[in-house]
Amino acid sequence: MLEVSKLIQGDKRTAAKIITLIENNGAGKQELLSQLYPHTGRAHVIGITGSPGAGKSSLTDELIKQARQSGHKVGVVAVDPTSPISGGALLGDRIRMQEHALDKDVFIRSMGTRGCLGGLARATKDVVKVLDAYGCRIIIIETVGVGQSELDIMHYADTTLVVLTPGAGDHIQTIKAGIMEIADIFVINKSDLGNTKKIVTDIEQMLDMSPRFQTGWRPPVVETSVINQQGIAELWSVINNHLQYTGDSGELQEAVRKRLSMELMELVEEDLRNRLWDYFHKSEGTSDLIHLMAKRKTDPYTEAQKFLNNFLKER
Repeated sequence: MLEVSKLIQGDKRTAAKIITLIENNGAGKQELLSQLYPHTGRAHVIGITGSPGAGKSSLTDELIKQARQSGHKVGVVAVDPTSPISGGALLGDRIRMQEHALDKDVFIRSMGTRGCLGGLARATKDVVKVLDAYGCRIIIIETVGVGQSELDIMHYADTTLVVLTPGAGDHIQTIKAGIMEIADIFVINKSDLGNTKKIVTDIEQMLDMSPRFQTGWRPPVVETSVINQQGIAELWSVINNHLQYTGDSGELQEAVRKRLSMELMELVEEDLRNRLWDYFHKSEGTSDLIHLMAKRKTDPYTEAQKFLNNFLKER
């Protein structure tokens, strides 16, 4: 069993081993997570989503620098498309951010989506817990791309950045996909390309029309350029302002409670599903029952209720 005490003391190798075990759904995963859970809940989790090519990785790199200058230990979970052959992440985020490789207070991990419909790997939230217990006070989750399935970022992050670029036309798709509903901050990256006025105006008009943003936090629109080093410090300031606002208003605490409720039910559902499948495969007459349903001699609705009742009686 990997030692949680070493993880809490900041042992980088132990953190890497535990994350690998979690990704592979290895034996002892649940026990490890149970042991480290009391040492979590202190990190500010920042989610970064946006279309491919929006410069999310470059922006992540700049935010790492800002966090380190503020004295924070930083963890990065870069969720990449998965190789269909190896099952591993295709993109090398450590190469993108290699200047941080020798910094003992920066931990960067690429994770493959492994066939998940959304842009987030299934093990992401558990890996965030590991980095939290490891001592990272800033954890950045960089996702594959934006889309309807990417809405799950809001269930992981305390602050969500939606990254767009001028002239790409992707901001219209973002509006249609409803992604604006998850944004705490809009980032117009690559502003050095010019023509940012239209996209900023479009977003501001959307915010004006949305009842959700008439009170409380209104997502700021921040223009950034990594090449020209413009807007990066402002973005970091806005991120911290959002954390301060949600903490003072109680919104952060409420979001955490909702997140925990959802996680609890997901774990219950996963365990129950596994038990039901096991019971299903071990039940006698299953093949005959499927045959009867195929012949329309019975229906799956009635049989499902019978199956569940029998399962519960035998518990």
